[in-house]
Amino acid sequence: MSQKKTKTEKTVSEDTQIETFNIDKVNNFSEWFTEIVKRAELADMRYNVKGFIVYPPWSTISIKLMFDIYEKELDKFGHQPVIFPSVIPESNFQVESDHVEGFAPEVFWITSAGNSGLLEERLALRPTSETAMYPLYSLWIRSWRDLPLKRYQSGKVWRYEGKSTRPFIRGREFIWIEGHDVFATLEEAEAQTREDMQISFNVIQDRFGIPFIGFQRPEWDKFAGAVHTYAADTLMPDGRFLQLPSTHLLGDNFSKAFNIEYMDEEGEKHYAYQTCYGPAISRIFGAMISVHGDDTGLIFPFEVAPIQIVIIPILSKKQRSKVETYSKKLQEMLQEQGFRVYLDNSDKRPGEKYYFWEMKGIPIRLEIGRREVKDSQVTIFRRDTREKEIMDLTTLKESLKSIGKSLTQNIIAKAKKFFEDHLARADTIDQLVEHLENKKMIKIPWCSIDLDGEDCADELKDEFAGAQVRGIDVRETEFPSGEQKCFICGKPAKCFVYVGKQY
Repeated sequence: MSQKKTKTEKTVSEDTQIETFNIDKVNNFSEWFTEIVKRAELADMRYNVKGFIVYPPWSTISIKLMFDIYEKELDKFGHQPVIFPSVIPESNFQVESDHVEGFAPEVFWITSAGNSGLLEERLALRPTSETAMYPLYSLWIRSWRDLPLKRYQSGKVWRYEGKSTRPFIRGREFIWIEGHDVFATLEEAEAQTREDMQISFNVIQDRFGIPFIGFQRPEWDKFAGAVHTYAADTLMPDGRFLQLPSTHLLGDNFSKAFNIEYMDEEGEKHYAYQTCYGPAISRIFGAMISVHGDDTGLIFPFEVAPIQIVIIPILSKKQRSKVETYSKKLQEMLQEQGFRVYLDNSDKRPGEKYYFWEMKGIPIRLEIGRREVKDSQVTIFRRDTREKEIMDLTTLKESLKSIGKSLTQNIIAKAKKFFEDHLARADTIDQLVEHLENKKMIKIPWCSIDLDGEDCADELKDEFAGAQVRGIDVRETEFPSGEQKCFICGKPAKCFVYVGKQY
């Protein structure tokens, strides 16, 4: 039975009611997500184009912080930023046949402009930037000295998503970073896909606290025009996979199509080898709030919280001026020390403020009353453990940094435990059915992730309520024994794959 969306609790005054967020996230995730997006003001969905949302400040600030972390990580690994146009001429888009076939159903086309009528050539709103960037790459790259070339851009892409849309998780416009790299050899390109996956682990798992498995996707589910696709899948609270970044080994498919050649040291020309990488920050944000939130609302990792610390003055008539002055000086001190701090000096009662900011996910709350002013102290509340402690101002800066780090580590550990508790293995059909019913990611023996395994994947999806093959764990070290068979066709298993339901 679904819990009620809200509950009410008495404040000090018996005639005042406080409305609080209270939804069972695991058992009612869809309701939880819809309500927290609205109540925490993460997205305004009243924009009158389906699949397009407005990002209010609370999500925008966090997303900007996430961009900054991700871009710095790319910079550290030798990438450089660029900005390309958002429109792609149809002639560019048509160059690589597999690519155009894969993306054609999702493209938004611009056909006219102003009063001039139809354009001479249709323009695509970029669904991804290979066909925008690679014609210029063919001009930028001439010799082996120009390689490797590693560039990325941050911006928006547009894809006509035909399924039901959901803020951050599935839309028709999303915010991302895309890296496009060029190398002299296939081995260097293959190494780049491994580096991309490592960047995903460094940022998404270690900084944002979202656990995932990195998969080599099956051949029937790879990026249009790629040789191989690798992708990071996390598990949402309702047991469904959500794809986060993917990285693609393009081989020389696009370099041949766009004439990206380099001259080696002996003067011979060769087609280059390429990769592309796409962390969708808006989707990662959706995963982050889902993974870390609880029945009371959001919990942000300290590093990417829009506000890290909220100060709540507890006012009385006699001490009001002293408490307000103390709180304001505390805010200024903490801001000078580099924290993102908000002083809530609204007319709401303290209890109302507590519930509101807990729902919004602020990691640390500082309560200031008569006693704190008298003793030069603060009362600290942690959003993750809901514990309080009293602390002197003299040690506050280092204590807040330590608490912020501890909070992030704690919610990461909780997310990891949930993730690992929902990994399972099936050696029989009955076990597979049981694990699917329990909303788990299931490892099973499989015939092949090459195209000859696609029929089995289709049958699996039909027979088991939409379960899909996600691929081989890129860190997998186990191989099937000679006795293990594919669940569907009965042929000897060549690999282990994970299956489950996805968004």
